[in-house]
Amino acid sequence: MKTYLVGGAVRDRLLGLDVRERDWVVVGASPEQMADQGFLPVGKDFPVFLHPRSKEEYALARTERKTAKGYHGFNFHTGPEVTLEQDLQRRDLTINAIAEDDDGRLIDPYGGQADLAARSLRHVSEAFAEDPVRILRLARFAARFAPLGFTVHADTRALMREMVNAGEVDALVPERVWQEMQRALMGPGPSVFFETLRDCGALARLLPELDALHGVPQTEKYHPEVDSGLHVMMALDLSAAEDQPLPVRYAVLCHDFGKARTPEQYLPAHRGHEQRGVPLVEAVSARLKVPAECRDLALLVTAEHLNLHRAEEARGETLLRLLERLDAFRRPERLPQVVAACSCDARGRGGNPPTRYSGGEHLLAAYALANEIQAREVLADGISGPQVGEELRQRRARRLETWRKQQRATKK
Repeated sequence: MKTYLVGGAVRDRLLGLDVRERDWVVVGASPEQMADQGFLPVGKDFPVFLHPRSKEEYALARTERKTAKGYHGFNFHTGPEVTLEQDLQRRDLTINAIAEDDDGRLIDPYGGQADLAARSLRHVSEAFAEDPVRILRLARFAARFAPLGFTVHADTRALMREMVNAGEVDALVPERVWQEMQRALMGPGPSVFFETLRDCGALARLLPELDALHGVPQTEKYHPEVDSGLHVMMALDLSAAEDQPLPVRYAVLCHDFGKARTPEQYLPAHRGHEQRGVPLVEAVSARLKVPAECRDLALLVTAEHLNLHRAEEARGETLLRLLERLDAFRRPERLPQVVAACSCDARGRGGNPPTRYSGGEHLLAAYALANEIQAREVLADGISGPQVGEELRQRRARRLETWRKQQRATKK
């Protein structure tokens, strides 16, 4: 019975990165032997155990055989006779197939160290093609390690395209797609994740609403990068650079879906793309089972982002209606997230993008002014019943209109 450190812990140490967690593989042992030594079994599909003290995961060395399409179509075999090399061979990438023994000696039968040096993401064996989740994982690794210069090996890109053409990606369950997607969204360069999926054809199967944006032109005056898909990727990377939370990043990802449905005769203008985008965001969020917090923010940003961009031009009543549609007075904590997503849209573009988002700043200031007027003031003036709400609206609208006129006078 021997134990080896495997996977990400070895890879990240060799790259000089912080090791987040450690996984172990056990060779030459049975489940009964593990239990006798106090290990706690936790694996559902194959024997995985928690160490009695460190609580780190120890998996018995295993082989696997493909029996059906999809993520769950496998039979696993474990036994004392399974070797370390056999276990490593079933792993996805060579850089994840390096093991380290108790003496610190590296076991690297598939060239992982050479690929680390070459900054190459390469599959270990043709078994990569048996698991469609590996396309998602590889895209996520490509995004995570792109700042270090890593790229996908040409042979692996070709294999991924073969998998997509064979229909393997179609068997992915929504929960797993979202699990990998949200991890990529929260990474430092999420655009690489989606670009990697697009390169192999998987994006058109998993997120056709985003894939369809590529090649759709926009007005160069507002979008020097022209391409709608490129704009979304630039805005998305800006949201990551600003360390925005997941709902904001998801809203940025979805906000321009409607541009892919603009009739060709109206291009490069996209009048009404906000309304066209709302049902697409609803469909994507339902299909991928996106959390409600992410879905709701994405729907608001999709529907209202142009109104935020034009907030400085709006009259007091128009500003108040916008704040009400955003539910700002009942959900004030969400308003800064809407502004953050729209800011990434406004500034995530080519040319010389603005460094600040004045439309969002204007709306936040308008909310602060309007929110100073509360229902208790109306009640104190002797107004009651249904009239309270209407009087509150009118007072807020008048306050905003007065403020707007003062600002215009100051500018003159």
